Amino acid sequence: MEFLWTTLTVMDIERSLKFYQEVIGLPLKGRFNPPGLQIAFLGEGETAVELIQDAKVPVVDLRSPITLGFKVDQLEAAMEALKAKVVAIEAGPYQPAPSTRFFYFRDPDGMRIQFVERK
Repeated sequence: MEFLWTTLTVMDIERSLKFYQEVIGLPLKGRFNPPGLQIAFLGEGETAVELIQDAKVPVVDLRSPITLGFKVDQLEAAMEALKAKVVAIEAGPYQPAPSTRFFYFRDPDGMRIQFVERK
């Protein structure tokens, strides 16, 4: 079995595309607009993040216990880049093991994002 993507339902696809491209750094793989929907796939390699905006589904609060984790080269540099883009760090940094450090922040719809540095 092969894991393909994680789907996030978003309130404003343009705002979310900007966030995932400019803040997270994911390239756009493809975009589709079937009737009543806007769909975009982002990422590199085999696994993607899928953003869906459905005109028929009013989204009130998308906060979820799910966290999306992304590897970064340098944690401090990633934290500074987020601060420069006025993205608040929610928690951390934490270091649960000598080779792993991470922190959390939220996307525009409240999805929890984790940046992880592994040495």
